[in-house]
Amino acid sequence: MAVLGVQLVVTLFTATLMHRMAPYCSFARWLLCNGSLFRYKHPSEEELRALAEKQKPRGRRDRRPNGPGDEKPLLVPRDVPLQLETCPLTQVDTVVLRFFLEYQWFVDFSVYAGGVYLFTEAYFYLLGPREANISVFWCLLIVAFSIKVLATLTQLYFSVQGGERAVCCASAFLFLLLAMLVQAVREDVLELGLEPGLASVTQNLEPLLKQLGWDWALPVATVVIRVGLAMVGSVLGAFLTFPGLRLAQTHRDALTMAEDRPLLQFLLHTSFLSPLFALWLWTKPIARDFLRQEPAGASPRGLLSDSAFDSLRLWVLVVLCLLRLVVTRPHLQAYLCLAKARVEQLRKEAGQVEAREIQQRVVRVSCYVTVVTLQYLTPLIFTLYCTLLLKSLGCYSWGLGPASPLSVAPSSASAGHLEDEAQRTAAGIAAVLRGLATPLLFRGILAFLIWWTAACQLVSSLFGLYFHQHLAAC
Repeated sequence: MAVLGVQLVVTLFTATLMHRMAPYCSFARWLLCNGSLFRYKHPSEEELRALAEKQKPRGRRDRRPNGPGDEKPLLVPRDVPLQLETCPLTQVDTVVLRFFLEYQWFVDFSVYAGGVYLFTEAYFYLLGPREANISVFWCLLIVAFSIKVLATLTQLYFSVQGGERAVCCASAFLFLLLAMLVQAVREDVLELGLEPGLASVTQNLEPLLKQLGWDWALPVATVVIRVGLAMVGSVLGAFLTFPGLRLAQTHRDALTMAEDRPLLQFLLHTSFLSPLFALWLWTKPIARDFLRQEPAGASPRGLLSDSAFDSLRLWVLVVLCLLRLVVTRPHLQAYLCLAKARVEQLRKEAGQVEAREIQQRVVRVSCYVTVVTLQYLTPLIFTLYCTLLLKSLGCYSWGLGPASPLSVAPSSASAGHLEDEAQRTAAGIAAVLRGLATPLLFRGILAFLIWWTAACQLVSSLFGLYFHQHLAAC
């Protein structure tokens, strides 16, 4: 009955509140449709026909074509002086878009899960960890849904014939090699915690497996964990390739739009380089060792202790995620302004174009805004909730109180004193599971996921920045 306590009541209340309040109050809907974002309206055929007639008067041969009774498509000059009108992005515009319902549910669920996590942390801080932490289940759901959303978005590039499929496959192979190389880096350089985590698993499982005669399973389990992490890294790299390319494009355009706003430019630059800060946090010589070194004339304790540095790392990751959330609208507005840029690019070309193509160039941008929003927010949400899981499952502390003690797996000798054979078997299985699910292993896996997500975002966004600045214009 310990689990059926206050946390379960809060969970049921949150689920009911999320279901009841979705039609009236939605953070996802407010983020897109509060009136601060504007989109470009596509021109009608009458407007394009009038502009074409003003720009090029018709002769006797040109009076009959494109007339009211002509079935041929309307052709207009590419350099037609078209001025696109703007209007606020409203709920009526977005509710019919593809993936809008998925976007609204996913973002709102993430917000409510964050509320449950905050309540649980405050509850444990005041009363102590007397029962199971149910917020871990919410965070695991968010991580699973984030991977599902990224997989769904990546599937869009495989549903059509084009170079996007080849880019995804090539990036998956490249990130697979990089993931295997990262695991070969020593812990005194890149302190992801994989070596201590695997060592704890080996130490806990070795007595149990020796009793069963399964000594060969220990190295196999280690290899399976490492290969599994490399495969997960490859898949995550493929999933984050196009979100990184899109982020580079919107970042570049957002900087152009914020030329007269230096504070916003600073926030945009800091947000774009936030994965680099995340990579720095786990580079031991320039992070932990640098902050722990003894300043001249200071006490031998250094600037930060190990526990203080771990807490600082958690706080920095949360702040970086919130910073990227703050600059969401400038990125989305920069994307919506692509409609105007595409029309202006069309005006630089010679010849004629169908009126429908001009309309499609404008409409496609606004129709794709929910997909772009998911590409921007999903890596952010994934990183944030992996950080929260790292704190809870890794037995870290926020620095406001003492850290949770690392649980020690029970020895196999305790199972031998049980009278019943079924109880002895159940105790052995529980001991094996505790030996696998150690806080040190959780630290290593979650730190790898956070660090790897930041690395994939940094590599793909930097390549996208180079592509849009040098290769796209060619």
